[in-house]
Amino acid sequence: MSEDETPLPVVDHGDIGFIPIEEEMQASYIDYSMSVIIGRALPDARDGMKPGARRILYAMRDMGLLHNRPFKKSAYVVGEVLGKYHPHGDSSVYDTMVRMAQPFALRYPLVDGQGNFGSLDGDNAAAYRYTEARLTKIAEELLTDIDKNTVDMALNYNGEIEEPTVLPARMPNLLLNGSTGIAVGMATNIPPHNLNELCNAVTHLIDNPSCDVTDLLQHVTAPDFPTGATICGHNGIHKMYTTGRGHLKVRAVSTIDELPNGKPRIIVSQIPYAVNKATLLETIAKLATNKVVEGITDLRDESNKDGIRVVIELKKGVIAKVVLNQLYKHSNLQTTFGAIMLALDDGRPKVMNLKELLSCFVKHRFEVITRRTQFDLDKAQAREHILAGLLKALDILDEVVRTIRQSKNRDEARSQLIGVFDFTLIQANAILEMRLYQLTGLELNKLQAEYDILITLIAELQDLLAHEEKIYGLIKDDMADLIEKFGDERRTTVVIDEAEVAIEDLIEDKPAIITVSHTGYIKRVALDTYRAQRRGGKGVSGMGTKDEDWVEHIFAASAHDYILFFMSSGRMYWEKVYEIPEAGRTAKGKAIINLLNLREDERIMAMMKVRDFPEDQYIVMATQGGIVKKTNLSLFSRPRRDGIIAINIDEGDQLLGAMISDGDNDIMLATKAGKSIRFNEAALRSQGRATRGVRGIRLSGEDRVTGMDLVRPDANFLTCCENGYGKRTPFAEYRVQGRGGQGIIAIRTSERNGQVVGAQTVFEEDALMMITANGKMIRM
Repeated sequence: MSEDETPLPVVDHGDIGFIPIEEEMQASYIDYSMSVIIGRALPDARDGMKPGARRILYAMRDMGLLHNRPFKKSAYVVGEVLGKYHPHGDSSVYDTMVRMAQPFALRYPLVDGQGNFGSLDGDNAAAYRYTEARLTKIAEELLTDIDKNTVDMALNYNGEIEEPTVLPARMPNLLLNGSTGIAVGMATNIPPHNLNELCNAVTHLIDNPSCDVTDLLQHVTAPDFPTGATICGHNGIHKMYTTGRGHLKVRAVSTIDELPNGKPRIIVSQIPYAVNKATLLETIAKLATNKVVEGITDLRDESNKDGIRVVIELKKGVIAKVVLNQLYKHSNLQTTFGAIMLALDDGRPKVMNLKELLSCFVKHRFEVITRRTQFDLDKAQAREHILAGLLKALDILDEVVRTIRQSKNRDEARSQLIGVFDFTLIQANAILEMRLYQLTGLELNKLQAEYDILITLIAELQDLLAHEEKIYGLIKDDMADLIEKFGDERRTTVVIDEAEVAIEDLIEDKPAIITVSHTGYIKRVALDTYRAQRRGGKGVSGMGTKDEDWVEHIFAASAHDYILFFMSSGRMYWEKVYEIPEAGRTAKGKAIINLLNLREDERIMAMMKVRDFPEDQYIVMATQGGIVKKTNLSLFSRPRRDGIIAINIDEGDQLLGAMISDGDNDIMLATKAGKSIRFNEAALRSQGRATRGVRGIRLSGEDRVTGMDLVRPDANFLTCCENGYGKRTPFAEYRVQGRGGQGIIAIRTSERNGQVVGAQTVFEEDALMMITANGKMIRM
């Protein structure tokens, strides 16, 4: 330091210490986390209550809002809870009370609400100045005997009054009504259950303490949601009960019937737990509008106070089960309930299985009954002590009266009674407070009768405390009483979770005609739509097309077949026949780009139908440039959403066609100029998908390959020209040549005929269908 610099002042910090900010932040966050975990978000395993809900019920009982008393304004309850026990926002208290009053939120509501307490459509409850509330009868079972020192009490937030740290909880409320909450770093999501099943399970656990979860599952079937619905599958249920975590597939309950006009409809009568009905209807409407689910003509909500009724009307001929399965897939008609059975056990958060949760309840009830019994015993013994003194005094009444009369004051009389007659202080006070009418004979008899009853009661209470099995017997009696008072039937059913329904099992495997237009519209038409006509007939309209469009592909297939689409780029896509939209004979169809995930400038060049993908069959492909290739069919059995490579195409070339072969056939290629070549498939070795292939025919000039097919000895080779002329030629007239040659003439491409536009193998019994560029179709 230089001479000109002023030294820094020395500051005395007194008792202030210094700690690293990282340590302070860590400690503060841990304190905050534990406060959220224990004091707000997670339920206690003993009574199934969070602090907020527990305080509401205790305050309502303290206010006398029992089930058989008049309602009081909810604002009165909210103010009482805020002022005495829960110094947080009023909305948090009222929202908790509203949920406890909603029959679609709690399986057994704990608050009896009067007024608008919300709805399944997500409507909010009316403000607390408009609604009224009181406890339900079953809620009072949570508070029974709370005045008998059955639970620990703690000072409230300002230290003025006491509140319970847990409720006596005569019923297993945690599993009964479930719980949901998000703490710091953990969450709980416990589904509600049926009271009958839980009470029976508690009884079984008491009788068989060493039983396992599987034994308890003989009594607890599954969660029982207040909105009913159906749980699909037992695996998720078993995993939830054995590990504390599991995923339950929950489906709406629906029926399918038919209107007088023959149109089917779906009627939904129960929806999954915690699903907003209004949002569900909006989702279904959007699915129908966006054609994600086709066939829906009308959607109505006919729900009323008697229950849910959602009507989904469908087009005539639509398979309702298919539509329903699609709605399960795309909407909240089917949801997944992710169960996490996390609760506070002795103040610590813990994921527990079914036995552990029920054991927490049984242990709690054992303690409650023990403390209640001790309370009753202490009270009975105190009264017995007084009665013993009174009866003793009545036996020596004259001496007692004389002693009291000779005393100067109350204190001297008390001292004399204690010193002369050996009464206790409590007994002496009771004697001094006796009234003269109690000296009558009738009152003496009453005192003696009461004393005798107390002696018997004390013996019973002492015997109860001395025998644990009798306390457990009282717990079992409580369970039987709860079943008698509040037991009801299950609302949620459980069904086997079958693998995803194969839609083809619901669809008749009938033949159809598949057509694809030049501009990319595809449709499926029932085969019987077209009647056979004589050669040279005028035909009927087979597809409505624009002037610049025409039908490019047509073939027959069955509803359960796979359709393999081979594109000009050499890629391959697939689709089930029944998934191709059905349309009328003159309809244009659906844009194939909305059916397949096609790339830009891809066009369908070949289609084929298959049922399966055996390894002993092959796909033979040919390009317009004369390249041919053979690939094992099994390599095409797992296509991706964006297609797979079937053949690598040279620049300027494109795929012409593809067909299935057993690997031993002769292959025919026909060109635009009327040339053809026949060579054996043995000349082609099997190649992988992403390969180019080999030369099949040598082309000259602008000639291109326009047709390919397999040779059948008992069939003919049909060649068709652009001016409508064609011919059938027996295969015997086509000699086998080596692959890669120039071929021979198949048909004269004169001015009358025009150039060849297509060629394929045909049999005598085949039906031939031809379509013109203007969309005219003829079958012969």
